[in-house]
Amino acid sequence: MLINKVNLASNSLAKTKAFYLNRLGAKLLGETPNSFSIKIGASELIFTEAKSGSKPFYHLAFNIPSNQFKEAKKWITARAPLNREEGVDEVYFKNIHAHSLYFTDPSHNVVEFIARHSIAPENNEPFSMNSLLSIGEINLTTWDIEGIGQQLINRNIPIRDDESLNPDGLTFMGSEGAFLLLGKPGRRWIFSEQYAEIHPLMIEVDFKTRIIQDGAGKTRISKT
Repeated sequence: MLINKVNLASNSLAKTKAFYLNRLGAKLLGETPNSFSIKIGASELIFTEAKSGSKPFYHLAFNIPSNQFKEAKKWITARAPLNREEGVDEVYFKNIHAHSLYFTDPSHNVVEFIARHSIAPENNEPFSMNSLLSIGEINLTTWDIEGIGQQLINRNIPIRDDESLNPDGLTFMGSEGAFLLLGKPGRRWIFSEQYAEIHPLMIEVDFKTRIIQDGAGKTRISKT
């Protein structure tokens, strides 16, 4: 599965644009007076100006080459402080054989670099934003876990490892290093003090499925 496009709302659009373009060196794909988009490997990430008075934030992960976690950590540490959890600034997920680190961007998004050692290709070029492979995770926060989950299953978006929908926890939906994180509001994102909230969101998967959620949590899933 490929998360080919994600559109997030931001209440700090100018600062977020400067962070990704000037500090991290992301490639600008397009912009309007109230939005801009950048290249994240095979994916496109769009930031759109949020409704006045709102403070949206999300959790998203960027897949990085399997052999470059240490290099990526050194690279991002020179550009943004790493988030910490119980005194450490990285984590190894044994169940998926992956290393992750986390930082917070100017829109207060909890951003993850994840090296999936079993499936991600290697890269021998110096690490940069050009090394990112794709958007690997994006949260889809909803009170209707079963309803939304079943709609995704009907669109051939499976639950990871053939698990069941988890109405009280987090369900990873997708495959091959691309996952929609289905969970209820109020769940704390690790390596942060932020708790999941519902905010406007658009996700495109495999260039054929579009998921649109409004600020009230109403979610529509359709063909692109």
